[in-house]
Amino acid sequence: MNLWAWVAVMAVVTYLLRAVPLVAFREEVRSPWVRSFLYYVPYAVLTAMTVPAILLATRTPASGLAALVVAVVLALSGRSLIAVALGGSVAVLVVELALGLG
Repeated sequence: MNLWAWVAVMAVVTYLLRAVPLVAFREEVRSPWVRSFLYYVPYAVLTAMTVPAILLATRTPASGLAALVVAVVLALSGRSLIAVALGGSVAVLVVELALGLG
C-alpha cells in the first residue's frame, strides 16, 4: 500500500475515536464512577506512554529510574516544569557518570 492509504486509515481511526464518544454519550454522564473514570483516562494514558520512554531513553535503566524518581519528587514538591526536567536530566548525568558511562 502506498503512503496515502496509510494516512487515510490513520485519519479514519482518529476520527472514529473522537466521534464514537460523542454518539454514545448524547446526554450528560451522571454516574460518579464513569465520570471519575473518564476524568483519569488522559492521565493514565500519558503515564503509560511517558514512563517506559523515560526508563528506556538512557544508556541504562538505572539512570532512567533515577531520573523518574527525581522528577516525581520535584513535581510533587511543586517545582516548575523546567526544574523537574532539569532535575531529571541532572540525575541521568550523575548516575551515568557514576557508572562510568559518561
